[in-house]
Amino acid sequence: MKTRKRLSWLMAWVLFFSLAFPTTAWGAVVDVEADSYVLMDADSGKVLLAKNEHKRLPPASMTKLMTLILAMEDLYKGKVDLKEKVVASENAWKLGGSQIYLEPGEEMTFEDMVIAIAVGSANDACVAVAEHLDGSHEEFVKRMNAKAKELRLKDTHFVNAYGLPDPDHYSSAYDLALMARYALCYPKLLEFTSIKEYNLRQGEFKLYNTNKLLWHYPGTDGFKTGWTNEAKFCLVSTAKRNGLRLICVVMASPQKGGNFRDSMKLFNYGFAKYAYRSYFAPQSQCGLVSVGKGTNDRVEAICTQEVGASCLKGEEKNITYKRSLVDYIDAPVKKGQKLGEIKVYNSGRLVKTVDLVAYRGVERCGIWKEITKAMSKIFCL
Repeated sequence: MKTRKRLSWLMAWVLFFSLAFPTTAWGAVVDVEADSYVLMDADSGKVLLAKNEHKRLPPASMTKLMTLILAMEDLYKGKVDLKEKVVASENAWKLGGSQIYLEPGEEMTFEDMVIAIAVGSANDACVAVAEHLDGSHEEFVKRMNAKAKELRLKDTHFVNAYGLPDPDHYSSAYDLALMARYALCYPKLLEFTSIKEYNLRQGEFKLYNTNKLLWHYPGTDGFKTGWTNEAKFCLVSTAKRNGLRLICVVMASPQKGGNFRDSMKLFNYGFAKYAYRSYFAPQSQCGLVSVGKGTNDRVEAICTQEVGASCLKGEEKNITYKRSLVDYIDAPVKKGQKLGEIKVYNSGRLVKTVDLVAYRGVERCGIWKEITKAMSKIFCL
């Protein structure tokens, strides 16, 4: 009887501590040496595991994730072209640390410079890109901090675009996970960070990706490593399996290679515990809308992002959706015009709303076209 009471008392205390101190409990689940870490569901932004996630620490070369984000923003806005020539300055040439040894006046395409950052973690390429986009490295760093504020990163401040140590240069595991989630908006960024090897200068200079998870952990396709004496071994990464995409950040892992080992342990936990139920892939057709007075009678409605949600394994049946779509619309219809939405639920709780938009534009037809269409309908009847 006493044994049963002791077991009941022990179970009650275990339950209390698991609810009152979830970070401690999480840390016990996965043996991670990093001082700070986050495992996040990319789709919802939900934190699955964390430890010291808001602690301000030196991010080292993980800083370059924000540099790449701004470069991709300018690319997608048409402010810069991949084949545009970027000229290296003396400021870029003077920089130490990991580099591609740019010479003052050396020209490379914007694409090669960005790949040098994404794959080779080149500090000198960061400065060259920063100066090309904003006129000076200092102005580019101002934009980095403005973007951090826009993304509501409360524990991040940048002094440079490459991550060399400075007391005022810091971030947190949680902020870096938010950066990574935002970076997924730019498929080209993911494409560049997933490159394992790249030939620079017509094959004279070989780049090898510093993110070794690309070789050793199936599903990995981003983002950036980091290391300095102050920061220790760091990694912000993402992996996708069976529709489930996870983001992992580890900071201040004490042993060489520990950033990769810690990340794999966290990913293993996430993929073992969670699943993703998908109904429609991004840009999939989710219905047809009748168009009046247009050059076409119908327009396809497509989803702007994936329709689905993550959940604990075994609970996929709890993910449901409801679609609302207009039946009819008069021309003109603009490409991308909202025509409806899909709401995704987990056990009846709304977790996601996805817009349905016009796949193409439909112009308003002229009066004779309308008469012809009306007559053809009459004769068909």
